[in-house]
Amino acid sequence: MATPDEFYPIDCPFCKIANAYPAEASPIPQHPDPDLISPQAHVILSTPHVMAFLDILPMAPGHILLTTRDHYQKVSDLYNPNAGADWASQRIASKTREDSKAIGEWLPLVSRALCKTTGIEDWNIVQNNGERAAQVVPHIHFHLIPRYQEGRPEIGGKGKVDFNTVKSWRMFGRGTREELDDDEAKVMAAKLRDALRAEVHNEEIARSKL
Repeated sequence: MATPDEFYPIDCPFCKIANAYPAEASPIPQHPDPDLISPQAHVILSTPHVMAFLDILPMAPGHILLTTRDHYQKVSDLYNPNAGADWASQRIASKTREDSKAIGEWLPLVSRALCKTTGIEDWNIVQNNGERAAQVVPHIHFHLIPRYQEGRPEIGGKGKVDFNTVKSWRMFGRGTREELDDDEAKVMAAKLRDALRAEVHNEEIARSKL
C-alpha cells in the first residue's frame, strides 16, 4: 500500500499546496488563507480529487493551474483499465479513475468561470508531460491561459492591472512571464471562486431538471 509520502512527495510544490489546503465540505473554499505556505497559494478549487489555483508566474492575469490532488507525474500515470487483478491494483485503479473523471468534469466549469471573470472569449488549455515537453513541476497540471483581446499595457512594480486591456502571448511558452502580485491575486482568486460557485449552482439546477 502506498504511503502518504508517495502520494505527496515533500519536494513537490503542488503536493505542498494539497497538504496545506485539505478538501472541505464545499469544493470551493470560502476564504482560503494564501499565507498557509510560501510562496502564497491563491486557491480556487479544493476537492478530494482535484485542485485549482493561480499560477505564480502567470502568462496573463487569471492564469490558472488545475491539478490532481494526489501525485501523478504524467497523464499516462492516471487510470489504467489493464491494472492487475489483485486488491491493491484494483484499489489504485479505482482511485485514479475517479481522479481522471474529476479532471474532465471540472475543466469546463473552471473554464467558464475564467471567461466570466476576465471577460475573455478565447483561452488555451495546455498540459505538458515530461521535461522535454516543458513540464517544470513533475505533477500533472493543466494550464488555463486567458487570451485577451486588447493591447497589453506596460506595468511597473505593483501597478494595478486593467484586466480588460491585457493581451496575452501568441504561443504558450513565449513571451515574458511576470511574477504574481499577491494583492492583485487575492482579488482575482476571490472573483474566480464566486464565478465558479455560480457555475456549480447552475449545473446543480440543470441536473435537477433531468
